[in-house]
Amino acid sequence: MAITPLMPVYPRSPVRPVRGEGVYLYGEQGEKYLDFAAGIAVNILGHGHPHLTKAIQDQAATLMHVSNLYGSPQGEAFAKRLCDNTFADTVFFTNSGVEAVECAIKTARKYHHAKGNPHKHDLITFSNAFHGRTMAAISATDQAKMIDGFAPLLRGFKVREFNDLEGALAAIDENTAGFLLEPVQGEGGIRPATQEFLAGLRAACDEHDLMLVFDEVQCGVARSGRLYAYQHYNVVPDIMASAKGIGGGFPMGACLATEKAAAGMVIGTHGSTYGGNPLAMAAGQAVFDIVANEEFLADVRLKGERLRSALEQMIPNHDHIFESVRGVGLMLGIKMKTDSRAFVTYLRTRGLLTVAAGDNVMRVLPPLTIDESHIREFVETLSAAAADYEAPAQAA
Repeated sequence: MAITPLMPVYPRSPVRPVRGEGVYLYGEQGEKYLDFAAGIAVNILGHGHPHLTKAIQDQAATLMHVSNLYGSPQGEAFAKRLCDNTFADTVFFTNSGVEAVECAIKTARKYHHAKGNPHKHDLITFSNAFHGRTMAAISATDQAKMIDGFAPLLRGFKVREFNDLEGALAAIDENTAGFLLEPVQGEGGIRPATQEFLAGLRAACDEHDLMLVFDEVQCGVARSGRLYAYQHYNVVPDIMASAKGIGGGFPMGACLATEKAAAGMVIGTHGSTYGGNPLAMAAGQAVFDIVANEEFLADVRLKGERLRSALEQMIPNHDHIFESVRGVGLMLGIKMKTDSRAFVTYLRTRGLLTVAAGDNVMRVLPPLTIDESHIREFVETLSAAAADYEAPAQAA
């Protein structure tokens, strides 16, 4: 048999973790890695966090799954907590980020349908976005690597240039339902939206009765130094997708919406077998116990500033490899002058885990629980690796 038991859709690296502790991962042969990838912004409390681990263990021994056919005291409690800490009035729980995005798309379309405007079904989306891998999510992007081979794509999406307010506004027509975007693009290269861009989209939505839909799957849940990135801008969405860090490593997501935006989401319009199960709710509550307070968020902002500053001081020492640092909080990206994916692969041989992204950027996404020693270890290891990586090029 030529095909592998795991469908070969990932170019899996030789890194094979079997255990995690804090900000470190350990391989099958005891190899130690400083994990500044955090499962692609998922393990925001690191590995084996005692509070999260105990919450999952206790809930697993009590009740894991029952079905959404029944009342959910666990889901009700966590939904209320999310609403109390955000703009939202109501929440639908999912198992992943792309499911949260799917729910957000359906919510936006159903809003207009419920108002008697079923023709208003198009969402304006933006270049280099990443919203997941379902058919709707890939139809909402212009990235060839995700859409090649999957035609025909779903109709109802118009892609415009990110951060181009004039172009976005010009795309509005009688069929427009709203805008879908990441306030800080992750896979697209750690590209924050501008204040003018988000504020302008919000104003247009207010003027034309459109839905402003934020995808905060990667930038949400304290990653930016605010509980959600929209809070940096004081621009409030109507609908928002959340996932990744929300479960701290347990697979879950959430679609948040205002009462107005969710007007069409009535009985029978959406569902999930596993979404909002008691085990996921216990994980989410445990994560929010840690991150949903100003002391923790201020600490993330401070550590983000220190990490950025240390990287900016290091870059001139290797300025033909590194160009600049971008991002917010502990969602940082290093713009590379050499191939970012090749360099990320090389770093793994030095015991350092990061993540490549679009626009030739290396993402730096550590657990939010890092301390000064981890920042120092990361920068020192990165600098030493860069110095060694330079040698073959110079010799050539």
